[in-house]
Amino acid sequence: MQTSHDADKKITVQTLDELGPLPLKIALGCSVLLPVAFVLGLVFNHGWDLFAFSYLQSTFFCLSISLGALFFVMIQQLTRAGWSVVLRRISEFLSLGVIPMAVLVLPIVLLSLTGNDTLYKWASAENVAQDTLLQHKAPYLNNGFFAIRYVIYFASWIFLARFFLNKSLAQDESGDPELTLLMERRSGPAILLYAFTLTFAAFDFIMSLDAHWFSTIFGVYYFAAGLVGFFSVLAISLVFLRSKGLLKEPVTVEHLHDVGKLLFAFNCFWAYIAISQYLLIWYANIPEETTFFLPRQTNGWGTVSLMLVIGHFAIPFVFFMSRWMKRNPKTLCFWAVYLLIMNWVDIFWLVMPNLAFDGMDPAVSFPMILINVCCTIGVGGIFVATILKLSAGKSIMPVRDPRLEESLEFHNI
Repeated sequence: MQTSHDADKKITVQTLDELGPLPLKIALGCSVLLPVAFVLGLVFNHGWDLFAFSYLQSTFFCLSISLGALFFVMIQQLTRAGWSVVLRRISEFLSLGVIPMAVLVLPIVLLSLTGNDTLYKWASAENVAQDTLLQHKAPYLNNGFFAIRYVIYFASWIFLARFFLNKSLAQDESGDPELTLLMERRSGPAILLYAFTLTFAAFDFIMSLDAHWFSTIFGVYYFAAGLVGFFSVLAISLVFLRSKGLLKEPVTVEHLHDVGKLLFAFNCFWAYIAISQYLLIWYANIPEETTFFLPRQTNGWGTVSLMLVIGHFAIPFVFFMSRWMKRNPKTLCFWAVYLLIMNWVDIFWLVMPNLAFDGMDPAVSFPMILINVCCTIGVGGIFVATILKLSAGKSIMPVRDPRLEESLEFHNI
């Protein structure tokens, strides 16, 4: 432990290193399940397809959490929020997850560059030659431009994540309030860049799995899912760190309460976007739009769809609404874990029904779930391990932020 340079008030500087080596070892151990998932893909029937789609789903599940964290960091700077200062550094650390995700998403891009159509039918020149609609979309959906957009997306996200973290860390050393003003001024344009890149990345990597279908609200849907995932992980992280004696005094029940409120609010926002997309497609009843929901009604996918309606929205809406549920660390952690699992089911529901075996819609099966779970734990292990390494030695709280005092004294009305 160290103390900040603040002449007026000494603040204890804590780092994630105080947790010891065990969290990193556990994360690295979990990463072993990624090659296990690949081996399982070689064993089961249609296993390669199951692995490829599971890998895509796992990477974009973890990526959504980091993108949610990045948005939270930028919006707090833009609105000059004071209450969240003690939480912001953990969010900045989580946003660094875009760095390992850039590496893990690269094989997906390289696969398309070879013309392999396992994931994207438009990646194969033969498929495009036989499909009039794909020919019309070819100026956008082509392998070269896809690779260029991948570079733009991840370069933008990595730059933004590093920029806000580095300026915040620099302020820990200098205490210069001008750095806060700089981050405020940059956050507006940064959010615009973020909005465009996230929206088109969702179009490119997930929506184009079925290149015949489109939804202009799809990017917002992925954005909402990412925020549910992020606030879930933030709540779990804060409860865990406080249980280990880190951030126990700065992060109070008042802060946990607000994180719980944001988790509840954005889960409702996710449900609003989901029903908006569904109602527009249901009401119009146009064949090229209904193709998204039709495969998600059969072969076990109807049960998953119902699970999202009831499990992702209805149950939390009824039982997580209560104030005391958000102020009790144990119940908050329970609902955060629950909604993180539901968020995983949601991304699973978006990606996996796009599989097609000999023209048949895939049924939910044990091999599919097993490979997907192994993939998610493996990718998640790499995701967490990289964040722990990148955040090593750094304070888990902005100790010289000019609004720190406001955050330390924060109370809900």
